[in-house]
Amino acid sequence: MDFYIPEILKNLLPKGLLSECRSRSFSRGDHLFHQGNKPEYMYFVVSGEVILTRANRHGEPITLQRCKGGFVSEASLLTDVYHCDAIATHSGMAITLPIQSLRDALMDSSFSLKWVQLLSKEIMRLRTQSERLGLKDIKSKLVHLIETEGKAGALQLQSDLKSMASEIGVTHEALYRAIATLEKEGLLIRRPDSLELLRK
Repeated sequence: MDFYIPEILKNLLPKGLLSECRSRSFSRGDHLFHQGNKPEYMYFVVSGEVILTRANRHGEPITLQRCKGGFVSEASLLTDVYHCDAIATHSGMAITLPIQSLRDALMDSSFSLKWVQLLSKEIMRLRTQSERLGLKDIKSKLVHLIETEGKAGALQLQSDLKSMASEIGVTHEALYRAIATLEKEGLLIRRPDSLELLRK
């Protein structure tokens, strides 16, 4: 192979499946897949950022998942169609795996156990996200995001604040106000590439 395969995939996938991996570069705004299309590939994001999004009943986009590294289409493994759009918000590269080959490989018990372990970690991540969305006020959601997704109280910004607002289920205007309030209270420092919580 003349492209980079992350160690997590080398340790996870059987050799036969690894040989079917291909690289796919993408630019901001590109679709990796469209809602309603038949699933053909599983995608593993190596670099850049991809969001899974779907319109609500009012036609407004809702971000279901934001991925800066890892699989973005696990839920499509056993479905007839993709149930959302996968859109690149930052240019990067993904590894593609033929879905039918992945289904066949899961007949092997050792690989299927590894796959279940991977999905278990994703469930834990989604529970954290659900907990955040259930918080009542915007400031609490923002603090929760920084504490759970950041390191040592600092969250590196790999997307714009408008995208972050969509991720936590608020308007970008409300998010800007919450950040300004926390800054004024001396609880947050906003830098061009990060948000850092301060403890009094």
